[in-house]
Amino acid sequence: MTKAAPHTISDDDLLKRASSGDKDAYGMLYERYLVPVYRYCYFRVGSELDAEDLTEMVFLKAWESLPVRQVQSFRAWLYRIAHNQVVDYLRTRKNITSLEPLDPPADGQNHPEQVLLNREDGRALAQAIARLDEQDQEVLVCRFVSQLSHAETAAVLGLNESHVRVLQFRALKKLQDMLGRGGKKDDG
Repeated sequence: MTKAAPHTISDDDLLKRASSGDKDAYGMLYERYLVPVYRYCYFRVGSELDAEDLTEMVFLKAWESLPVRQVQSFRAWLYRIAHNQVVDYLRTRKNITSLEPLDPPADGQNHPEQVLLNREDGRALAQAIARLDEQDQEVLVCRFVSQLSHAETAAVLGLNESHVRVLQFRALKKLQDMLGRGGKKDDG
């Protein structure tokens, strides 16, 4: 019997196998989501070393919770764990008040955050994002850096999908206003 290529096996199948103790199946999930989860953590905390530590903790917590936890979407559940780890990290570092523009991770070619950081106004964008409240930052990172769907973002943040859509709209509007691109008043 031939084994299926790792990329052709669904998350659900790998999760079932991993929940039964199959370390190879969990290894495939790890390889599939390592870079995206790292990018998410890195964009939220701005430090490669801290992002690596957080990513390691995310996968460890996920592994430890597998036998107990039934999830609808492994990806959303994994990002929920990452969200909680980042929130805990940020709580312990309350004295950090501003986000400096981040250097992209080494593998950052052709990723949305790389495109943003390469723009002429990358510094202004990073500063504007840092001035948003944590929930607005989280919605934008989930949607545009991690490229999660509205439903997945809602699962990560523990909100309903329509609320995520509203938060995203408002956060983007705030960014536009801060950057002087959306501040035009309607004369009509």
